[in-house]
Amino acid sequence: MALEWVVLGYAAGAEAVMLLLLTLPGLEVLRRGLVSVTRSMLRPMLSVVPFCLFLLADIYWKFETLPSCEDEHACSPSEHLRHEKSVMKSHRNAVLIASALVFYWLLYSVTALIVRVEELTQRVDKSRHRE
Repeated sequence: MALEWVVLGYAAGAEAVMLLLLTLPGLEVLRRGLVSVTRSMLRPMLSVVPFCLFLLADIYWKFETLPSCEDEHACSPSEHLRHEKSVMKSHRNAVLIASALVFYWLLYSVTALIVRVEELTQRVDKSRHRE
């Protein structure tokens, strides 16, 4: 199961790097190429959304089947420690899922805005040249 989280972590990292490169000022020369690469990557990266939903269902299933160690004498100290560790990992994985989804949404929105700004800039230039 750890491989799934590694893949999701790399996907979220790639989304964050692309988002950072698109929003950094001073990269206007590279921005056109970055936008075309990002737009071509958005459709395959959409697979992150159902993957995150699957992993979220996995976290939910783990919480449903996890034995409770809320009473002091219900579990041994090692079982209690394992329970706490599992809960912490689930919280960390939920944050990873949320960050991957937010980064994808931000990447999609920023790319759409950049494309729209470029289209509007071209329209303004065309209308200036006509006048």
